[in-house]
Amino acid sequence: MEKTLVVSTRQKENWHYLFTQPRLFCILFLGFGSGLPLLLTGSTLQAWYTVSHVDIVTIGILTLVGQPYVYKFLWAPLLDRYQLPWLDRRRGWMLLSQLLLVIGIAMMGILQPDRQPLGLGMLALMVAFLSATQDISIDAYRTDLLHADERGLGAGLNTIGYRLAMLVAGAFALVMADQIGWKYTYWIMAALMATQLIVTYCAPTPTDEAKVPHNLWQALAEPFTEFLKQKYALLILLFIVIYKLGDVFTLVLGTTFLIRGIGFSLTDIGVMYKMVGMLGIFMGVLAGGMWMKKISMLRALVIFGLIQTMVNLPFMFLAMVGKNYALLVVTIFVENFGSGLGSVAFLAFIMALCDHRYTATQFALFSALAAIGRVFVGPIAGVMVEHLGWVQYFFFAFLIGFPGILLLGLIKKHPLLLNK
Repeated sequence: MEKTLVVSTRQKENWHYLFTQPRLFCILFLGFGSGLPLLLTGSTLQAWYTVSHVDIVTIGILTLVGQPYVYKFLWAPLLDRYQLPWLDRRRGWMLLSQLLLVIGIAMMGILQPDRQPLGLGMLALMVAFLSATQDISIDAYRTDLLHADERGLGAGLNTIGYRLAMLVAGAFALVMADQIGWKYTYWIMAALMATQLIVTYCAPTPTDEAKVPHNLWQALAEPFTEFLKQKYALLILLFIVIYKLGDVFTLVLGTTFLIRGIGFSLTDIGVMYKMVGMLGIFMGVLAGGMWMKKISMLRALVIFGLIQTMVNLPFMFLAMVGKNYALLVVTIFVENFGSGLGSVAFLAFIMALCDHRYTATQFALFSALAAIGRVFVGPIAGVMVEHLGWVQYFFFAFLIGFPGILLLGLIKKHPLLLNK
């Protein structure tokens, strides 16, 4: 009996054991469902409008369809407060949003951009709203479901599923549209979305799900007041904003740099980002997830943050050397690998911060803070490149990655940072 217990303990300490856990496979598949609608209301939909010869002003307005992803924290308290009459608090909202997403995506395939540009745009806005709602519920479910030592690997598996979905809804959808038309392409995407209903229905219920807030005011106010009672609360919020700033500065003009700054073709960039970049991000998130089982949260954020910052340097070297395919391969791979590492630790930290009573609201708020850089860095980056040039710009992107790591020194005594 004692030998059996020892073997069982050793198995649980081995990362291979985690891949046998159904809940982790659910996280992978739900990550796919979370990423699938994004491009169907974004770049893929823009491509459909473009080939349908819709005017550029309308296409420009179409970019506003993505606004629900930015403001999803505004209705996240509803998902904390109210439990639907089927499944549990998290999976109930997941199932409802997924069912409506299947209907919405299928209906998008019926309309035509050249005939109903406004109608299709409004339908896409509704799908984006439902997709953001699904994200709220999936993020909360993942946070409530995973054990503390599984958060790193769970974050990695979620990222893999999400990236695979973006590949399917992006590159593959464009190829399908060219071969079988947009209507059938969106219907196939709706069918893929329908598989999420099975995943959600079969997914396990979180064992430590906290009590539902007593009223809507409690769901609205207490996620903020309870968090602000924590020691280092304001410093943690600042850390969330700046931890990945170096990564953001590097990527926000990355495509423009490779095309206009260096002279690579669209095919070169497409192949590198879709193949080399995808390989890098997959390896990064898996390595990060497994490594996080062995080290504390603080060490993970520091080590992965340093790697995430260092891998910005190849862009500077590429700007100095010029067009070089070998260096491009290295640059794209290591940047995505480092970004994957940093994302795993960062997402695991955000999950650990959430109070399970208010997971939906707090996770949505933290992720909104993390997105501030992506929203506001673009105009600043353009001005910097104009005045400094690409080499100095990427060196700045390298330097701006350090403040977030240094800030960890001020909050290193937070209990969550000392735990594995």
